[in-house]
Amino acid sequence: MPFGAHMSISGGVSKSFARGESVGCEVMQIFSKSERQWRAKPIAAEEVAAYKAEQARTGIGPVIVHDSYLINLAAPGDELWEKSIAAFAEELERCDLLGIPYIVTHPGAHTGSGEDVGLEREAVALNRLFSEGVGGKTMVLLETTAGQGTALGWRFEHLARLFELVPHHDRMGVCVDTCHIFAAGYDIRAAENYQATFAEFDRLIGLERIKCFHLNDSQKDFASRVDRHDHIGKGAIGLEAFRLLVNDPRFTTVPMILETPKGDDMAEDIENLGLLRSLRAPSSDI
Repeated sequence: MPFGAHMSISGGVSKSFARGESVGCEVMQIFSKSERQWRAKPIAAEEVAAYKAEQARTGIGPVIVHDSYLINLAAPGDELWEKSIAAFAEELERCDLLGIPYIVTHPGAHTGSGEDVGLEREAVALNRLFSEGVGGKTMVLLETTAGQGTALGWRFEHLARLFELVPHHDRMGVCVDTCHIFAAGYDIRAAENYQATFAEFDRLIGLERIKCFHLNDSQKDFASRVDRHDHIGKGAIGLEAFRLLVNDPRFTTVPMILETPKGDDMAEDIENLGLLRSLRAPSSDI
C-alpha cells in the first residue's frame, strides 16, 4: 500500500521530490501552482525536464495534483463559473504536460442555488472540458467533502449524481478524505460502521472508482460538517479507523496521502507516515 503526503513546490514543481524523499513518500500530492492564485506562469521546458528526472530518480509515484481552492465549477454566477472553468482547464493542461495521472478537486459550492442546481452546473463544466479533450487523459478525482457551508460532495449521492450527469467515466474517479467523510456523517471508527460506510459507497458509486485516499484525523466531532484536519490518531476519529483502512485488501494499491498539519521540517509527516505503516498487519482480519 503506497503512502505519502502533500509536498510543497516552493522553488519549482521538481523540488517537491527531494522533500517527499526526505520524509519517506512512496506517492505524493502537490499543487501545480499557487493554490491561492487564479493564473500562473507556464511551466518552463527546463522545469518539466527536471520534474521528470527527479521522479525517475526518486521513484515517487503516482504524483497527484490538488487544484486551486479558488475554483468553483458549481458557481451559479457566470463570471465566476467561466473563470473557474478556464482555471481548471489550465490546471488540467499542466498535469498533462507533467504526465500527472490525477487531479483532485472539490465538487464546488452551490452558494445558495441549491444542491441539485449546483451539481448540474458542475456537470456542465466537466462535460465541456472533457468533450474538448482538455488535459489529455488526466483523470479528475472528485473529493468527498465535509459539507461545510454550501459545499457539494458531502453525501455519496452527490458524487453518484455527477457520474450520472457526466458520461466521461474514463476521466473521472473519487478521492476519499477520511476527515471529510467522518465530519459529513459517515462513521468509520469501528469495523461494523467502517464496513457499512464503504458498502454504501460501493452501492452508490463503486469502490473501483476510488483512486486516492486523503488520510486525516478530525479535530471536530462526528457529523459536525466542519473541515479541520488533525494528526493520525490524535483526533475524534482515532487509530482504529486507520488500522481498518490500511489493512483493507480492497485498497492495497490505492495511494494513501497525508494532508495533516506540519511545520517547516516536516517531522510530523515522518511521524504520521511511520504510524500508518506500523498499523499494517501481515494479513487483514477485516
